[in-house]
Amino acid sequence: MKFLDLAKVYLRSGSGGNGCVSFRREKYIEFGGPDGGDGGRGGDVWAEAVDGLNTLIDFRYQQHFFADNGRPGMGRQRTGADGNDIVLRVPVGTEILDEDEETVLADLTELGERVLLAKGGNGGWGNLHFKSATNQAPRRANPGQEGVERTVWLRLKLIADVGLLGLPNAGKSTFLSATSNARPKIADYPFTTLHPNLGVVGIDGREFVVADIPGLIEGAHEGRGLGDLFLGHVERCAVLLHLVDGISGTLLDDFQTIVDEIEAYGAGLADKPRIVVLNKIDALDEEERSFLRDELQAVAGCKVMLMSGASGEGLTQVLRALRNQIEIARNDAREDEDDGSWQP
Repeated sequence: MKFLDLAKVYLRSGSGGNGCVSFRREKYIEFGGPDGGDGGRGGDVWAEAVDGLNTLIDFRYQQHFFADNGRPGMGRQRTGADGNDIVLRVPVGTEILDEDEETVLADLTELGERVLLAKGGNGGWGNLHFKSATNQAPRRANPGQEGVERTVWLRLKLIADVGLLGLPNAGKSTFLSATSNARPKIADYPFTTLHPNLGVVGIDGREFVVADIPGLIEGAHEGRGLGDLFLGHVERCAVLLHLVDGISGTLLDDFQTIVDEIEAYGAGLADKPRIVVLNKIDALDEEERSFLRDELQAVAGCKVMLMSGASGEGLTQVLRALRNQIEIARNDAREDEDDGSWQP
């Protein structure tokens, strides 16, 4: 299935049905009076987060969603039928933005969460509503209220526990392939990964979700390369795993490039817990490993772990470190929720 994380859709709720002008007509009843019914209400447009979806690809082939109009009222005090609602089924983690692509209308982060995007119009009153002591035969009725037309953007931000960061060919896809059942494309050229991949990783009886996004390059926050399109997918992650290519000749510059990009991107990415890993150590001897780790630690200001996604060396230690950070983040979230200050 092709991955799509941004879609523009056009919505229109149903218009209300018109009220009816009608009078009772029966044999031997000379003055039956008004009996026009009200129009039905127009259908609403809803969005709902459902299970089993991880892409917005369905909205590439259908962009227009129109709810049914309400039926008009009829004689004998019969109210018209309400229009059927329409529901946009979206993946969990979908943001709904206004037409300006900036105003967030809703953020569906929980399964089953629903939001009303366009309310249907009310049905018009029939002439029965206008009967009074001074106007016992009203010949007027209200038209139904018009539906609402609007354009919204759907933006998917994958909900994962760990987000992988690194330059192209830093070994992110290899790490995901080695630790989960995900099978991303792996090759020795930049931008092999063209869309995010998710993998479920297990360690010591615990499972968590890892998101692999296309590699970042300098200027990604300004739209260069592919990374800027997909950085939103790591906004929700509890911890970031920063992989640094150990066989790169510009190792320190590579590290700083990623740090600069996530700081320039904003959205709180720079404040998230981050684990720095020197990758591809299977191509280094012990002396080179020690030297490069010390250099990287001096620049990063934190402990640097050693790992090889290809040979599996150091993978278990990295996964355990990730698991511990995720548990700390989850505990903090639960405490904030108990205090009433947690925000999704």
